[in-house]
Formats: sequence, structure tokens, C-alpha cells
Amino acid sequence: MVKFTAEELRRIMDYKHNIRNMSVIAHVDHGKSTLTDSLVAAAGIIAQEVAGDVRMTDTRQDEAERGITIKSTGISLYYEMTDEALKSFKGERQGNEYLINLIDSPGHVDFSSEVTAALRITDGALVVVDCIEGVCVQTETVLRQALGERIRPVLTVNKMDRCFLELQVDGEEAYQTFQRVIENANVIMATYEDPLLGDCQVYPEKGTVAFSAGLHGWAFTLTNFAKMYASKFGVDEAKMMERLWGENFFDPATKKWTTKNTGSPTCKRGFVQFCYEPIKQIINTCMNDQKDKLWPMLQKLGVTMKSEEKELMGKALMKRVMQTWLPASNALLEMMIFHLPSPAKAQKYRVENLYEGPLDDPYANAVRNCDPEGPLMLYVSKMIPASDKGRFFAFGRVFSGKVSTGMKVRIMGNVQRTVIWMGKRQETVEGVPCGNTVAMVGLDQFITKNATLTNEKEVDAHPIRAMTFSVSPVVRVAVQCKVASDLPKLVEGLKRLAKSDPMVVCTIEESGEHIIAGAGELHLEICLKDLQDDFMGGAEIIKSDPVVSFRETVLERSCRTVMSKSPNKHNRLYMEARPMEDGLAEAIDEGRIGPRDDPKTRAKILSDEFGWDKDLAKKIWCFGPETTGPNMVVDMCKGVQYLNEIKDSVVAGFQWASKEGAMAEENMRGICFEVCDVVLHADAIHRGGGQIIPTARRAIYASQLTAKPRLLEPVYLVEIQAPEQALGGTLRAATSGQAFPQCVFDHWEMMSSDPLESGSQTNNLIAEIRKRKDAIFEDLRALSALEEESDTELCPFHRRFESDNQEKDLRAPSFLQKNMERKDSKSRQDETAQILVEFLEVAITSIIFLKGIYPIGAFERRRYMNLVVQRACHTQLRDYIHFSVNGLLPFIKKGMVDRVAVVFFNIYNIPVERFVFKLMLSQSYGSTVEEGVLELSLRSFLIKLSLSEHLTSVLHKDCRWEFTAYFRSIPDNSASKDAALWIPSGTKQWQQPPLITPIKSMSSEPLALQLYTEHPSISEPMS
Repeated sequence: MVKFTAEELRRIMDYKHNIRNMSVIAHVDHGKSTLTDSLVAAAGIIAQEVAGDVRMTDTRQDEAERGITIKSTGISLYYEMTDEALKSFKGERQGNEYLINLIDSPGHVDFSSEVTAALRITDGALVVVDCIEGVCVQTETVLRQALGERIRPVLTVNKMDRCFLELQVDGEEAYQTFQRVIENANVIMATYEDPLLGDCQVYPEKGTVAFSAGLHGWAFTLTNFAKMYASKFGVDEAKMMERLWGENFFDPATKKWTTKNTGSPTCKRGFVQFCYEPIKQIINTCMNDQKDKLWPMLQKLGVTMKSEEKELMGKALMKRVMQTWLPASNALLEMMIFHLPSPAKAQKYRVENLYEGPLDDPYANAVRNCDPEGPLMLYVSKMIPASDKGRFFAFGRVFSGKVSTGMKVRIMGNVQRTVIWMGKRQETVEGVPCGNTVAMVGLDQFITKNATLTNEKEVDAHPIRAMTFSVSPVVRVAVQCKVASDLPKLVEGLKRLAKSDPMVVCTIEESGEHIIAGAGELHLEICLKDLQDDFMGGAEIIKSDPVVSFRETVLERSCRTVMSKSPNKHNRLYMEARPMEDGLAEAIDEGRIGPRDDPKTRAKILSDEFGWDKDLAKKIWCFGPETTGPNMVVDMCKGVQYLNEIKDSVVAGFQWASKEGAMAEENMRGICFEVCDVVLHADAIHRGGGQIIPTARRAIYASQLTAKPRLLEPVYLVEIQAPEQALGGTLRAATSGQAFPQCVFDHWEMMSSDPLESGSQTNNLIAEIRKRKDAIFEDLRALSALEEESDTELCPFHRRFESDNQEKDLRAPSFLQKNMERKDSKSRQDETAQILVEFLEVAITSIIFLKGIYPIGAFERRRYMNLVVQRACHTQLRDYIHFSVNGLLPFIKKGMVDRVAVVFFNIYNIPVERFVFKLMLSQSYGSTVEEGVLELSLRSFLIKLSLSEHLTSVLHKDCRWEFTAYFRSIPDNSASKDAALWIPSGTKQWQQPPLITPIKSMSSEPLALQLYTEHPSISEPMS
């Protein structure tokens, strides 16, 4: 029976000194969830008899089937401690009632992002280590993560029942094993020690180490035995505790303590004599069914058993006896309350790690003091799928202030409901004050993965620092629908999958492939199962074989300064690439150096640790990809006019190029790009984003390829556990599956061979990657050929990146390959494509210029006068273009499409901005539009649109866009299949078309292009 109500929980939430926020962390299969059951049972949520078997915090079906934890699960537990238990507690407290907000986290390395999300919102950690297997690779990983977040650890040496039942080791051997486990854990804690956290090593004699058997629900600390023997022998409890560990031996014959073993057969170590052997004796008596000996022993210990429990035999009897004598909950709770910090104490030293703004502003002070009356500062660390499909709980921690049901928060929404997470269920409460974990309903449409929330009016607050993960999503798999009509489900499903998992990255390649990237194969397997079963309603998907991500880097400085001209030939960029200093890329990954740092502080670190000139260190323009990656652009120019005006465009081109490198379209890593000089047109209209972005991208690629490019492959740290007799030979075959490998991403290793050397390992690998990604050249021989033809004064790949006649782009769709390989490079088709590209680049400038004429809310939701053929919801415009064009091609080729529109919607689903292509066939020419020309033009426009910060800055990331086709006329045959796609001419949408204003036009047979902006229609009613 549950021993508390939601109202009692809410009452204790105000006692910030009586709260403990803690995570349970460990290597896989070391017994976290099983041990957690004992704490859940003590709170009355499950019966004591089934504790250890239920695994209450494993809430998913696949967790029960696999026997491992996949998602971290929170549960809030209420305990009332006795005065006797708290008499030696020296910290601050308000009464005897305690609230433990516990999060059980996964142990498998593939799910370590869940551990990171759990640690961010807790202050203490219970580290569980298998007493036989000891400290393993993932134990070190999670401990490193915990100490990095300034989480104070306590340790429990688990699965002690194995010592008695399975291995039957003697006391001294068991002590040496436990001592080794504790020492190994302390070595890790000492390695990652933080001065503000103080000494975080654990010591049995100080009560920060417990010994447990989670499956059987019993545990003890030396405090338990010290109290028992102190009252029995009349000695000081503290002294007794010191003697129960370390080099302290007791001889019952002489009744004396010594610091060395005297050699006497009765002289034994204090831990063995007073802790280990009494437990061993009780367990052996139970297992041998010697009840006549057992009852007197229990009576001496003051343990009373119920009459029905006395009928039990063997292991069942042993479990109940041990649970009654040494209940795990008592030992663990006492250790948590005495040795883990309350939010009021922990936030004083964690605020520096958490808050990105000035540490003396009102928000930092409120977090530091855990002030319930201060401004709301709440960090959402993960999104949890709700039982009603499509919705999510935002799960996080209140660091200051209070969040309540109905409260307006500064992330554009209302908190519909605040709940406490209780494993498989939730309890609704009116509000949650600081120092507690909370789950919120109603914010899922505004939060992608994690976020900082504050009060509606607190506009000056800085965000809480983003989490850094110990693993990278380097294993990728491509997915597609088995049935084409399920495509919208897949797009929406991927969006929800990305929201539900802190680590997974869902992207769409320019070839139209949907890519899911995860930490490992098990992580991907779980993600694909969630995608299909939970987020796509069981729709069938086809997945490719997993592939590993690579990174692109350079070996030395560019052999020459490269130059790239803008499409209108009025601007020039001169750049060089060089490798970053050793350790700098890792420092950026770890967050020690980043775009948000104070420039002076960053310059000092770069100067002291990496030998940079201090003035140069202040001229870093940006990091990338994704603005935080381990590449950078540095301004080396002197006395250049208009340089700041093109900075944003160069940065946009760099973000694009660093995300998809020149060799294999993989992320770049460890490259510093130097802008050596620029020549710019005096007129601003001729140096806009449409001119500079593609120019910067080409210059970056050219400088990369002239700096001895290399490929980096991910290297895993592998730990393989196997029985001793199973080692040797071919591991998996010889062990019949007994060897269990644990792989954790360790670092990136440069591949030795030259990617530009035909037939080398790296060259072949790049060819395979490019073939998979549908790149225009399947290998790099075409690039090598271009090098031979180039002007010697410029980059050897000059013709690849810059041509007086035309611009060939490596990113062009695969079906253009035949066109671009034609001998007649000046064919009508290529000329049309080039004109389209140039037209669209100019059009971008025009749109940016016209943007802002109408207020954001001027448009109202309206159905169109013609059919919306393809509709998509996605954060990036270009991701859906492939499918949109394919859906329209049959109609466009017949000359039936009047115009094609791209429409932005705000978070309220109201159109706020529209860009329209006018596509008209020249009747005199009598030709159709080639799909290559159409796709190239639309792709070029949409990619630049998605990269333009000016165009996307007003749109929230959850806004959507639509790709719309407007048709010329209704088909004659109303019975045809196509007829179902048309809107009847009698409808209002057809009779009152929206007003559009032409802003740019260009003709090139067979196409006549016009770019329109559509007028808002405030008077039109909502439909």
C-alpha cells in the first residue's frame, strides 16, 4: 500500500533542505533497477516481497524483454525517518520527512545520453558496482559525466549474494575484492576532482560506501554494524566504525585489536569478523534449512519474523530473513540523506556550471540560493512520450522560483498541467517549487529536445548551459517507407523521434534519404522500433545497413591562397585552410572553448594553451558546423572596406560547407579557415547573400582540397567480458556468445592514405560514401582531372570551384550527371540551368530587401485556390524538396502548372510569408521543362532560403512551411484520376485568388520565370 499521497509530496517540496535529487548510475547489468526496487518498496509503491523482481523503473515492454534499462525514469519517493536514525545528522533539516527524487538511468553505453539528461537535473549519484566484475568501462564514463556536472557520488558494492551463494569466497578474499573495487572507483574520482566539489572519494569507514544484494533486497553500511556493536560492547560508535575497515584485526581469544595480523587462527580482520562472517553464517543456515539454529540467532539480533514467513525454505527464506534484518532501503536512504547534498546546498557550487550569464545577476543569485520567491529558472532535460500519441511531457528541474499549472512561461506557451513522475504513472500537483524535478504538459510543441524556461516577463535571463554528451551519434542508418503514401507519417515520426531521445539526430540528405544517427547499433535498433511502433502507428519501413560517420580534416596549411569569384564576378574571396593545434578540437567539443565565451577569456586560453596570438584570437568569426563544431573561421584581413557587411554571408557559407565537406560530404573537423583578403563591389546590392554565400562555400572547399585533405574514422574503446576459459581463438565463435563486448566512442583517428591518390584505401572509401550519398562524381578522379586543367596561379581545383563559363556544383542532384558530362558544355539545357541559378541568387537579395513590409501576423490561414500537392512539416526547407518535385513533375512537364509557392507558417499555423515561382512554358518553343532544370532551380532557391539567417530568424523552429502548386485549369475529363486532385471552379478559393506582386522576372526558352510575393488578406475569413 502506498504510504503517501500527492498532497504530502507537494507539502515536502517546500522543505528544500529535506529534498535529495539523485541518479542511480552504473555499468550495464550491475543491478541499478533491481536495487532501486528496494527504495520503491520502502515507499510502499510495490510490495516488499516482489522488490528486485518487478524492476518498477523499467516502464517499457522492450526493457522487460531485454532485461536492461533503455530510458531513464524518474520517481518521487516520500520517507519519514525516525529521530533515532537522524540523531547523528549534522546538516540542516526541517522535520523528519524527506523527499527523494530518484532517476534510474541506463547502463549500456549506447544510452549514455539518457544518463547525461538524468545527471543534469540531479545533485547526487548512487554509483552501483558489481562486486565481482568491478569497475568497468561504462562505470568510468558515467562517473566522469557525474563529476563534470558537479554531482556528488556515493558507492554501493552490489551483488554481494554472489560471494556467498555462487563463488563462496572466504572473508579475507572478499574484503580484498571489495577494497580493490572501492580503490578503482576512487582513482576515477580523484582523476576528475573538482576543487569546488571538494573531496568526493568514498570511504566505507565514513559511511559513503554501502554493500548490497539488490536482487534479494538487503544492504548495509558500516554504520549499521557499528551501531549494533557499540550498544552491545559499550564502545564509541565512531571508533567502532573506523575499526570495521582497513588494517584493523581482532582476536577473540585475547580480546584485543591490532593493526597487523598476529598469525593466530582466531585473529581476523574487523570487517570479516564482525560484518562478513555473521552474514555468511545466517545465509548458510537459511540455505541448509537449519531453522533450529536460525531462530535463536535471529532472536539475538532482535529480528522477528511473521509466522507465515517461518514456513519459507531455502532461497525464499534467506531473502525474507536478510530483508528483515538488513533492509536495503534503510542503509541506502541513510547514506543518501547523510552524504548527498540538498538542492539548497548543491546549487551554491553548481551554479557556475549551469548558468551561462553573469554570475552576479538576479537569475544566477536565485539559482545559487535555490530561492522559491525568485524568478523561474527551469531546465527541461528530456521529452517523454505521453500515452496519447503525439504528445510529450517536458521533464526537468526547477532551479529557482516556482512553476504552476496555467502559468505563462517564456518559451511562448502555457503550462497546461504540472505533474510528478512516478515511474509508470504521474501525479498531478498544482505547482512545483525550486529544488524539485517536474514534468509539464503543454510545452511539447515548443521544445525540440531541451530548453530553459523562465517567467513570461523575464527578458534578461540567460539560458542554462546545454548538455554535452560523452558519446557521439556516429552510427547512421537510412530509412524509407515501404508504402509511398506513408511518407508524411515518416517525416512526422522522425520529428517526434528526435524529440523523444536526447542523442538521436534525424536528417534528410539532399538526395532525399532520411538518415537516423545514433550512438551504436543497439541505440539505433531501439530508435527504429520506437519510430515504427510508437511514432508511425505500425507503418512498415525499410532500413539500410548501419554505416559509420567519418570526419574530414587537413594535414597541413594550404599550398597556396585560393580565390573564388561571386556569380556576378564583382566580388572575390581569398582563403587558406590549416589544421588546428593538437587538443584544440577536443577543447571545443568539451565546451572549454566556444562561441558564447567572453572573447578576452577565450583569447587567453588560446594564447596560453595553444600558442595563438592574443589579437588574432579575438578575430574568430564563428565555429561550425551547427555554430559549435570543432572548425573555425578567422579574419586575417587588414583595412578592408565593407568586411562586416559580408560577415554573416561568409559564416552561412562556412556552416553549409563545414557540415558537408568537399570529399565525402561528411562533417569537417579540426580545420581553421583564414580569410586572407576580400575584394568587394562598392554597391551593397551586388554583394548580398546570394552572391557571397556560394562564393564562400567554394573558397572553403578549395582551401580544404589544397591543404592535403584527410579522412578521420571513429575509434571505439572496447571492453570484452568473458569467462576465463572462453578467451583465445576467434572470440565470438570460440565463446559461443559468452563474450560480451562494450564499445564506447573514444576518439577520431586520421586515416593514413591519401584520399586523392587513386586506388588508395581512403580514395576507395570516399568513392563508396559518395556513391551511397548519390553525389555527382562517384570518385575523386574527376576532381583530379580538374586540377590538371587549372590555372597554376590559383587553387589546383580552380575549375571545380570557379569557371568563367559556368558553375558546376558538387551538390547537384545525381540525375544531372549525364547533362554535366556532355561534351557540349554550352548546350541549351546547361545555359538554362545557369540562368535559373543566377536569377534565383538575385531574387534572394530582392526578397531580403522587401522583407518586413508587412507585420508578421498580417496573414490569415486560408485554403488555396488550387491544390496543395505536397505538404510537409519540417525544420529545414530543403529536406522535402526531392519528394515535392517528384510529385509535381508529371503536371509541370505537361505545362499545366501555373505557379509554385513556398509558404511559411508560424506556430499558430498562420501563413506569415510566401515566396512564389511563376513557371510558364513558352508555347512557341513547344517544349517541356526538363526535371533537372526545375530541380536545380528550386533546390538552389530553397537551400539558400534555409541558410539565410535574415529569412529564418523570425520563424520558430516548430513553424512549418508548405510547397504548393497552382494549376492552370481544370482537366476536361472529370472522371480521370487526376480530376480528384482539383478544386472545383465554383469554390470561393478559385473565384477569389490572392493578390500577388511580381518582384523579379527572367525569360529563357523554354521557361519564363517570375518571382512573386503574395499580399496578405486581412479581410478574408478563416477557413
